[in-house]
Amino acid sequence: MPRPLRVAIVGAGPAGIYAADALLKSEAAVEPGVSIDLFERMPAPFGLIRYGVAPDHPRIKGIITALHQVLDKPQVRLFGNVDYPGDISLDELHSFYDAVIFSTGATADRALAIPGVELDGSYGAADFVSWYDGHPDVPRTWPLEAEKVAVLGVGNVALDVARILAKTAEELLPTEIPANVHEGLKANKALEVHVFGRRGPAQAKFSPMELRELDHSPNIEVIVNPEDIDYDEGSIAERRKNKQTDMVAKTLENWAIRDIGERPHKLFLHFFESPAEILGEDGKVVGLRTERTELDGTGNVKGTGRFTDWDVQSVYRAVGYLSDELPKLPWDVDSGTVPDEGGRVIEAGEHLASTYVTGWIRRGPIGLIGHTKGDANETVANLLEDHAGGRLQTPAAPAPEAVEAFLGERGVRFTTWQGWYALDAAEKALGEPQGRERVKIVEREDMLKASGA
Repeated sequence: MPRPLRVAIVGAGPAGIYAADALLKSEAAVEPGVSIDLFERMPAPFGLIRYGVAPDHPRIKGIITALHQVLDKPQVRLFGNVDYPGDISLDELHSFYDAVIFSTGATADRALAIPGVELDGSYGAADFVSWYDGHPDVPRTWPLEAEKVAVLGVGNVALDVARILAKTAEELLPTEIPANVHEGLKANKALEVHVFGRRGPAQAKFSPMELRELDHSPNIEVIVNPEDIDYDEGSIAERRKNKQTDMVAKTLENWAIRDIGERPHKLFLHFFESPAEILGEDGKVVGLRTERTELDGTGNVKGTGRFTDWDVQSVYRAVGYLSDELPKLPWDVDSGTVPDEGGRVIEAGEHLASTYVTGWIRRGPIGLIGHTKGDANETVANLLEDHAGGRLQTPAAPAPEAVEAFLGERGVRFTTWQGWYALDAAEKALGEPQGRERVKIVEREDMLKASGA
């Protein structure tokens, strides 16, 4: 009797779970069946949703409900707190599985090549997001001394960072933020937050709902300069072609023509301001210099040679994430991705046998969470095609219990899907006395204990 197809998925965020779902819905799941193990370096699953989405976005976190349904399937197992390649290498994975899919995400900040990025008070947005989302591997405190803050970038991460800086700690208390984050935000001195984009309203990468949410806070006055509302032929064409672009532009237009209200915290959205230099004195940020830009007719911009110095004491760079390089896999330094064709990992022009990628490690950290579904479907379809064509390697020890024994012999304290339910219950119990849905547990050791690792 043929045994089930054994697949390892490295990374238990949305991309990895969508890949598992695609396998479960395939014909192979019926005959001969599939057996899927997800490996995650954090003690808890869900990746970006747990450690990359702002805590005041419960709507997005609702995606976890759908992911739960996949991980609840008996053909799927979770091995949390397992690091690749520290705890298990590529060769070792191949010894247990017919195929390996890498679905790791992006945790680092993309570099911004302007003078002053090294100054005290210049931060990467990814680090700040990890702090307020309670990531166990970052410091427990964050310096929030600046009264005027700049955020560079016009994507949803920039909006998240700006909104968290502009809200009060009490506004965020009903969310799942850990106690150390609430204490840190209580000391936040920011009264002005300035978001800068080098192009115009039609080129902003905000999603319409995220943008509108900025204006829902009773403490945040969103301000747009009417002079920043400008479109060229390329911008108008983009608005006609893309409904979301048009919705974003209309929202910004409405904010630009209204009177400025009395809400205590001011959040300025600036367009056509290209960051040129972070200004410093005695090693600390004291300002930001931008160059005014103008549209060139195609939707792109060119510099005007006119510069403005902005009085800010800290700068957050939200110009994109960069995926972490994976040892033993080929790597494209420029894109920060693993070279692939249809999800098949390509090295020296050949498919690295039985090895696949999906999600951000495949195409870069762009798009919304749901966009990774298409990636997963394509990668899994090609994996199954290779399986049907006899092109997968045969593992030496395919029995499901073999990998458990291996991790046990290595002394790896791994968590399980049942352990997630225990951690979930522990976090909800922490929130109950305060009338909150949950309080996120931060310390890795505490997560392991709560999970029964």
